[in-house]
Amino acid sequence: MAGRTYYAPTGGLPPQTDLITDRAVFTEAYAVIPRREFSDIVASYLPFWDKTRCWVIARPLSGFAETFSQYVMEVQPGGGSDQPEPDADAEGVLFVVEGEITVTVDGAAHRLTPGGYAFLPPASGWTLRNDSTAAARFHWVRKAYEYVEGIDVPDPIFANENDIAPTPMPDTDGKWATTRFVDPSDLRHDMHVTIVTFKPGGIIPFPETHVMEHGLYVLEGQAVYRLNQDWVEVQAGDYMWLRAFCPQACYSGGPGDFRYLLYKDVNRHAKLGGF
Repeated sequence: MAGRTYYAPTGGLPPQTDLITDRAVFTEAYAVIPRREFSDIVASYLPFWDKTRCWVIARPLSGFAETFSQYVMEVQPGGGSDQPEPDADAEGVLFVVEGEITVTVDGAAHRLTPGGYAFLPPASGWTLRNDSTAAARFHWVRKAYEYVEGIDVPDPIFANENDIAPTPMPDTDGKWATTRFVDPSDLRHDMHVTIVTFKPGGIIPFPETHVMEHGLYVLEGQAVYRLNQDWVEVQAGDYMWLRAFCPQACYSGGPGDFRYLLYKDVNRHAKLGGF
């Protein structure tokens, strides 16, 4: 499968001549963060990360999305961290959109290039470095792992989407497909990060309404996306954040594929009280 090109933010600041009008919106059911919002003034720095900044695009927020956080990381040459994850109960997924990184787990080094995916179980003691000569940019999804007695914690996974054949959705003539890095029936996993692809003209033909929370980062293309009762235009570099039960659908207008990185929480009982 041919390699893909993904949209990666580079920061900066919109010029004074730009219009203020924008597609950015935050509602009780969803948020849209357009790509021009990834400016220098909203970047953050993290403890124990060298030559690194990030954009925090999702975080647990009472009454909204509550299960995960998501960052877009930018690591300069020679940068990285020997203690990247401060929470021993946090699992993580990395997905590289530009450059290359080396992730080390249990003494084994894994080089990830664009399309590269890593699942990092809790307390895995992973480290990360950019040993290349160019900046690396990647997504980092973090979630508190939900342990279940009698079910093992998942093993680390390293893969690249270019080596995985997408799974077409039934009765869509291949216009809607999902690239999966984890077997959906593997109950060790309590979250999935996948890539969803729509060919031009492909649609979600009904308003999906479900318990899973979503984070959707548009990797390529453009579409009109239904969020709750609204239809919103989105393009490569935009981010959407959906709380549980927010209706969603989409229409891919082309001219190329519309593709996004998707987070959802799965495979666990709903918590009953005691929050």
